[in-house]
Amino acid sequence: MSRTRTALLAALALVAGTAGAAVAATPPDAGAAAVPCTVEYKVQNQWDTGFTTAVTVTNNSAAKTGWSLKWSYAGNQKITSGWNAKLSQSGSAVTATNENYNGPLGTGSSISFGFNGTYSGTNALPTTFTLDGVTCNVDDGGSGPTDPPDPGTGTRVDNPYAGAKVYVNPEWRAKAAAEPGGSRIANQPTGVWLDRTAAINGVNGGMGLRAHLDAALAQKGSDELVVQLVIYNLPGRDCAALASNGELGPTEIDKYKTQYIDPIAAILKDTKYAGLRIVTTVEIDSLPNLVTNVSPRATATPNCDTMKANGNYIKGVGYALNKLGDAPNVYNYVDAGHHGWLGWDDNFAPSAALFKEAASAEGATLADVHGFIVNTANYSATKENNFTVNDTVNGASVRTSKWIDWNRYVDEQSYAQAMRNQLVSIGFNSGLGMLIDTSRNGWGGTARPTGPGATTTVDTYVDGGRYDRRIHLGNWCNQAGAGLGERPQAAPATGIDAYVWMKPPGESDGSSTAIPNDEGKGFDRMCDPTYTGNPRNNNNMSGALPNSPLSGHWFSAQFQELMKNAYPAL
Repeated sequence: MSRTRTALLAALALVAGTAGAAVAATPPDAGAAAVPCTVEYKVQNQWDTGFTTAVTVTNNSAAKTGWSLKWSYAGNQKITSGWNAKLSQSGSAVTATNENYNGPLGTGSSISFGFNGTYSGTNALPTTFTLDGVTCNVDDGGSGPTDPPDPGTGTRVDNPYAGAKVYVNPEWRAKAAAEPGGSRIANQPTGVWLDRTAAINGVNGGMGLRAHLDAALAQKGSDELVVQLVIYNLPGRDCAALASNGELGPTEIDKYKTQYIDPIAAILKDTKYAGLRIVTTVEIDSLPNLVTNVSPRATATPNCDTMKANGNYIKGVGYALNKLGDAPNVYNYVDAGHHGWLGWDDNFAPSAALFKEAASAEGATLADVHGFIVNTANYSATKENNFTVNDTVNGASVRTSKWIDWNRYVDEQSYAQAMRNQLVSIGFNSGLGMLIDTSRNGWGGTARPTGPGATTTVDTYVDGGRYDRRIHLGNWCNQAGAGLGERPQAAPATGIDAYVWMKPPGESDGSSTAIPNDEGKGFDRMCDPTYTGNPRNNNNMSGALPNSPLSGHWFSAQFQELMKNAYPAL
């Protein structure tokens, strides 16, 4: 793949054309007629509080005597000075218009201008530009030899979320809208979970895969649209968490291939859906278990030892990447756990190496992986602003606190960016993009700290300032006090393709008591609020909400709590 996202803040770019090349001022050909204009937005220099950007606009439509380019920032960027254009800003919206001397912009011609700006936090890239009201192409064009064509746009784009709407699941929307206050978020896009073979055709009269894709076409209209699918049915699935066990036994790899992956792949390759950008989240949680929950670790389980020995997690993920990646409009994102699972030195590099092994199995190649997703269905804060892993208190590193416990990372964004760099360093494409599931990691409400904790000890400092209010990082089931996180958005930070709500808010992680079922789902004590823990959460209380239903079933009390504690607030 030839995607051009760089890992360094000083080299951010959204490029239309060949990676690293400026937009050429050449006459449009027949293909260019479908792209009325292209924009290169390149951050040439960046420091802690400011940046310098160069912009090149190419007009592929009728000649103009004057022009106006508009975009909006997702952050707090402010333009302070500029050249070769008249620049104005209202809130996040920016308008650049021609000077008296550079108004004419002929067909196939380009104009360049630049500016300085300030920011704090992250300098997220703009995702959409309009030239005289017409949306421009800001993708890199996928010009490399391994980038297959996307029938919807002519190329597989760098970031599928950029400039696109995202599919709103009508079934989830109806459940959310039926809740008091739920209409405030009912139109947010969420993932569609294919968590058993029956889900392909629809469970109990519900929507199957084709029904969702047909509904997505209706939502798409003339725009670009992303559909988010969760591929989740490995044999011996999630060997360390009974609540998310699946229907297939540890040895049933052939059923996984022929009865689950092959039918999904056939539907996704249907040319009817070629205009959709289909994002797959491939097999959450399972691969990380092969690093942390196998012998001789204290957290080992017999089931995880079995799955490591038989290799069916590796084979299944490789097969899924290979077959699903054959559809040129499919973007595979592999699950990479979360910082509170893989952020320790003993887990970090071995996990990346295991991901590479899986992405090279069963005919898959690293080119079949568009990116990785972290924090799927989990609760880790996107960004902890009140402390960093480099802080010290009275001479002691915060890494020695009970909460951080020698982890290298304190939040998902820093972990995702570091994992991305590690993956690139071992051979994955330099344009690799990351997703962060922010559906339940907002931790707002009255318990949200407004600043650092007291500097009495490292524990008072960290515990008093952390947004994530869980009892322990290892707690994962229906966490009390959690809230909705950042709303889904494209390109929020360096190396991050999008914040997403892959786990639909309001769907349970598991039942708080044993419930007989025909879905293959067991009872995990981590979903029991009376449970006093195990080595994976350092023998702490589970922190789970009471009276929860089976995983995936609607949990009204949790939905209400997530809305109440949302951050940003609803």
